[in-house]
Amino acid sequence: MNEGAGVDPSVYRAPVGTHDVLPPESDRWIEAVATFADRARRFGYGLVVTPVFEHLEVFQRVGASTDVVRKEMYEFEDKGGRRLALRPEGTAPVVRAFVQHRPTPPWKVWYLAPHFRYERPQKGRYRQHWQLGAEVMGVDDPDVDVEVIALAHGFYRDLGLTCTRLLLNSMGDAQSRPAYVAALRTYLLGHGGAFGDEFRARVEQNPLRLLDAKNEDWQDVIERAPQLTEYLSDTAVAHFEQVQQGLTALGIAYELTPRLVRGFDYYTATTFEFVSDALDGAQNAVGGGGRYDQLAEDMGGPPTPSIGFGIGIERVLIARQAELGDAVPAGPRLDAFVVDALGEGAATLLVAELREAGLAADRAYGGRSVKAQWKVADRSGARYAVMLGRREAEHDAVAVKDLRDPDGTQTEVPRREVAGWLQARREQGPHDHPGVNR
Repeated sequence: MNEGAGVDPSVYRAPVGTHDVLPPESDRWIEAVATFADRARRFGYGLVVTPVFEHLEVFQRVGASTDVVRKEMYEFEDKGGRRLALRPEGTAPVVRAFVQHRPTPPWKVWYLAPHFRYERPQKGRYRQHWQLGAEVMGVDDPDVDVEVIALAHGFYRDLGLTCTRLLLNSMGDAQSRPAYVAALRTYLLGHGGAFGDEFRARVEQNPLRLLDAKNEDWQDVIERAPQLTEYLSDTAVAHFEQVQQGLTALGIAYELTPRLVRGFDYYTATTFEFVSDALDGAQNAVGGGGRYDQLAEDMGGPPTPSIGFGIGIERVLIARQAELGDAVPAGPRLDAFVVDALGEGAATLLVAELREAGLAADRAYGGRSVKAQWKVADRSGARYAVMLGRREAEHDAVAVKDLRDPDGTQTEVPRREVAGWLQARREQGPHDHPGVNR
């Protein structure tokens, strides 16, 4: 019988816009997540985990004029007739959780979650993509804006990125925004009459969305549009100036970008974006966020000034590879690979002991010859091979070989001391590439 006869091979592939993450790439993911988690812990943030899907209304609050809500959300009706949507962005579910559970402010949390958007797949942006993010809810203080930006900025530095720039803007407050929106709408309708119905409809719905439109024909008019910073209230100006002073005090460089509005309608006051000069200009954003002081109240909660950001894992790893190249660790590094010439469970016992001692250890399976085991050891990426040989076993020892040593020198180590011996050598220096900051 012909195996697989009649099977459509296209069905058994990842759907368009999704991808599998396999070793060694998954090890880079683990490193990025662990780096972010450690940094968030040091900033006092706890992990929050929200459902992959929410009631549709939760995400409609991010803005009816945004492409995410209008075109990109995966919506469905469950068997109970409830209208639900897969998570397209990270902030709204966290705010919903805050409104539902009412934790004591300030609420400082971070998350790791898949996001879903039906959009044209791009480099580093898939229809299912993963984000790291952080949110602080319940504090109206420019210094919190500085802290949140510093958290993200330091994460890029910890990954060894040096070509990342911070773009900064203010979206104003409830006092200054309406006057600017009115002036912007008047300007755009007066200067974009030849652009057709789509342009006019978007201006009428929310002229702010035009500021980040990608239509080339519109760019000249958009570039000459009034700037929001010209309409800021005294309170908004003072807040934004304190944010800039705080960033300067921490040595975090930034570029004022008056047309930076981000992709959601909920942003207020401080908005920011990190871009990588190692990537193409059209797809160089590696993270960003801002204040959203009204969103909790819009969901039925109390007034809750808040700020946060999201970072796409795929995009930031592409930026890291583009910038560091071979300096990015290529895969897992075992401390030891056990080569067994004794049999009778000796390798199973030693590997278990090494792992329980905190070492990364592996072995070959399937009754392979000693020669074949050495070939697997060479391919494993392990730093040392530990040989269970009969000659060494006669005096309760093992032979340890540094697999990076071209001379192939072996060292005899007492069997009961091999875990400590390996630990001591691991502590002498990290396996990571020296170009990656820690």
